[in-house]
Amino acid sequence: MSRFIQLHVLTAYPPSNLNRDDTGRPKTALVGDALRLRVSSQSLKRAWRTSDVFASYLSEPKAQIGSRTKRIGLDWIYAKLVADGVDSAIAKAWSVDLQRAYGEPEAEDKANVETALLNTQIVHVSPVEEAKLAAFVQALSAFLRLSVADEAVEAVSKAIERRNKGSDKKKANATLARELGQILLVDDSTSIDVAMFGRMLAAVPQFNFDAAVQVAHAITVHKSAVEDDFFSAVDDLNLGLEDKGAGHIGERGYGAGLFYLYVCINRELLLENLGGDAALTAQALEALLHAITQVSPTGMQNSFASRAHASYLLAEKGKQQPRSLVQAFLKPVKPYGERDMLALAVDALTQRRDNFDTVYGACADSRCSFDVEKGEGSLADVVAFVKG
Repeated sequence: MSRFIQLHVLTAYPPSNLNRDDTGRPKTALVGDALRLRVSSQSLKRAWRTSDVFASYLSEPKAQIGSRTKRIGLDWIYAKLVADGVDSAIAKAWSVDLQRAYGEPEAEDKANVETALLNTQIVHVSPVEEAKLAAFVQALSAFLRLSVADEAVEAVSKAIERRNKGSDKKKANATLARELGQILLVDDSTSIDVAMFGRMLAAVPQFNFDAAVQVAHAITVHKSAVEDDFFSAVDDLNLGLEDKGAGHIGERGYGAGLFYLYVCINRELLLENLGGDAALTAQALEALLHAITQVSPTGMQNSFASRAHASYLLAEKGKQQPRSLVQAFLKPVKPYGERDMLALAVDALTQRRDNFDTVYGACADSRCSFDVEKGEGSLADVVAFVKG
């Protein structure tokens, strides 16, 4: 089995603002001394894993796609305990401690419940772990309200007692977090998105997952500029008898371009993260391929409808050390004559691929591609190649 799968994707977007910076303008990067538009890997991965396309290629999406949240203590523990009739102060104390399995609470000493019960990090939790926590909270509720004994609740209660007797609070909380992790977390991922994109739990690193799918930031293959769209909105109830002006005026940034995206998949690690389930691994790869080629980030889609499918994709398989082909675009692509941007970008990409093979030897054992402009290949062919 080939260890690495590398994907090189070209996608053309019309005027859009898919991924904004802190000022609300499209993200950019300086590459090869030219400004490019950029879409972050975080934006791409979230769009893929939360999309209907991704879910549609999974046999049990509700059981195979996890949740990323800071609100475990607030929504999954405290709210359920209070709804069951547990005293709010008692519910808060338990919620603060139970969420230590996922990370430190942001401000546990604050009176405001929402502030006290938010986690310091966004945690990726699998459906199996969510179900384990729900069962524990149900048992805890019965214990607190009705004194119904439960082995797991008793174990946690004793762990909290030991923590309370500790002289070093930080060290005692760290020990408690590890004990809670053994009860509430799992060390084999049943969640495809956790297996793909990994997770980091600072408090209980033994439950971390290394990402099997590495995603680069997408950049335009050509020089790009962020432009400004001045717009106005008309007030339908303003008859213009006194004021004929717009009801609202505003400005937003946008950009357009042909983006290069590089994705590296460690198939062996993905298989390991999914418990050695080869069928589930193949299913995950198919879902990911469809999402990568058909799903766009959601930023300002209502304003720009900037949805796009990949125009070109080169897939490579092999055990060789992976390498991006972004170097092909250090010199910005410029159309000339009858050659358009896409054709020139494909030429630059394939030439760089061949040059790497000449210098380093074959950088992949096998390859498969499709090209929308030429009408060659198909997504189905690439999916079969990647799964095989």
